[in-house]
Amino acid sequence: MNTTALRPVGDLLREWRQRRRLSQLDCAVEAEISSKHLSFLETGRSRPSREMLLKLAELLEVPLRERNALLISAGFAPVFAERKLDDPSLQAARDAMEMVLKGHEPYPAIAVDRHWTLLAANRAVAPMLADIKAQLLAPPMNVLRASLHPDGLAPRIVNLGQWRAHIFARLRQQIEVSADPALSALLEELIAYPAPAHPSHNERSESTNAFVVPLRLATPMGVLSFISTTTVFGTPIDVTLSELALESFFPADAATAAALRQLPI
Repeated sequence: MNTTALRPVGDLLREWRQRRRLSQLDCAVEAEISSKHLSFLETGRSRPSREMLLKLAELLEVPLRERNALLISAGFAPVFAERKLDDPSLQAARDAMEMVLKGHEPYPAIAVDRHWTLLAANRAVAPMLADIKAQLLAPPMNVLRASLHPDGLAPRIVNLGQWRAHIFARLRQQIEVSADPALSALLEELIAYPAPAHPSHNERSESTNAFVVPLRLATPMGVLSFISTTTVFGTPIDVTLSELALESFFPADAATAAALRQLPI
């Protein structure tokens, strides 16, 4: 359980409100309570009801894991289950995940948790991981570490500077939303990896002209160029499912599409 659950619930509410850049007045108006009542909740002069706590958590878009922490801090039992992905009760979700991954072949797709730990991958991913050192592939495999580590994909990423900046921006956004210290530690680790001194001319041109940041990967089939999309469960009430993301990579050009269709998968 997150250690924030041991802190006063009012402190946590105030931090989440400030993190969402809402004044007490704006938050109170949205929650349909007085700003005085919200102030009393944040300072501990009033104790929130379970219903009010869940209402404020929904308004502040607090992640489900942290909503449980808020409830525990206020003396209530958590309401959102956290089951392992292999739990029988999540079979339908696993089936949906596998259907998406398999249906995306011959293009690569992966499933990751909130810390970018690899949970599943389709058969198109393995050929992309050639030459990565075994220790980076050993479970639990972190896909961002495997991508940017000098013993990982980094030497084969043609637009490494551009891709690094994209990954860092995504991580910073996740940290802003989740306040997850493990993601902050991961970002610090990735930033410390060697970086290209200067972007290439092609990289600068792509950065100006592209509508999304591509991943351009040197392979025995030539340079493959991908754009990616993220899929999440729409209305999860389980912590594990709320933190599950499917990353699907699409060919960014005809040559990449043609090369991937030739993969023996």
